[in-house]
Amino acid sequence: MTWSTASIPDLSGTIAVVTGPTAGGIGWHTARGLASHGAAVILAGRSWERLDAADKALHDAVPTARTEKVALDLADLRSVRAGAEAIADAAYELGGPLRLLVNNAGVMATPPQRTVDGLDLQLATNHFGPFLLTGLLLESLVASGSGRVVTVASLMHKMARRAPLSYPTVPVGRYSAWGTYAQSKLANLLFTYELDRRVRAAGLPITAVAAHPGYADTHLVANGPMARWGRFSSIGQAASSAVAQTPEAGSWPTLMAATADLPRASYVGPGGPFELAGPPRPVSASRLARDPDAARALWELSEQTTGIAYP
Repeated sequence: MTWSTASIPDLSGTIAVVTGPTAGGIGWHTARGLASHGAAVILAGRSWERLDAADKALHDAVPTARTEKVALDLADLRSVRAGAEAIADAAYELGGPLRLLVNNAGVMATPPQRTVDGLDLQLATNHFGPFLLTGLLLESLVASGSGRVVTVASLMHKMARRAPLSYPTVPVGRYSAWGTYAQSKLANLLFTYELDRRVRAAGLPITAVAAHPGYADTHLVANGPMARWGRFSSIGQAASSAVAQTPEAGSWPTLMAATADLPRASYVGPGGPFELAGPPRPVSASRLARDPDAARALWELSEQTTGIAYP
């Protein structure tokens, strides 16, 4: 049977966090899908201005929505720690422990930039920040009795030739915007599979799954690689929009991963040709993404980098 949003069950009593919920984007459509089926949603993003706009748009679309807003910057580990505390407080205000965390926020193919922690911006935003946030929220997810962590990866993970295992505050070799992005998305899957192994070994009631949106028409490309095209950026964006699926369709794999009865460590993506578009279904990750040694090594590096120790 083909999955659709009609397959989403009643989510009343579910408290969810969605990172990167900019109005009109994949994260926002994910939040809308959850809220429209009864979940209370905590919107977590960098800018209060964008959070307010996303919240207003969500209530316009789903007048019965129950929401809270939390400002956090995934590229700043101190901000992630403060944001995790605020999320725990918001979950309490909404009536219970957190049941669902959607690690959606990310940046794509940005120019070389180091964060306040000395980390590459893409690896910090796409991997180290979500790694720390998930660990800080693990206790609340466990308290729900059926927690779920959904991490949004990308088809681009298949372009990564190796896992990002070098010392993270020391630049190595010539910077590649797309190569670093691919590594950060590979890290998302290595994290998901290692998280699944660890929570199973610890007997924790957590399900770890991943999803990718295929090729969706979002602001990620416009704000990343196309932003450097100058006056040709609008042409590139128009060409991209002509062949891409909508952000709403791009949210379907995440919504399936968040709500469907799936095997542990599932990976969900569009079911059309080359996984670019179409109804979501379970898909396959690269062999490197399934490498338990690489996953273990990245996990240990991530704990050292972020200062958190999972169970």
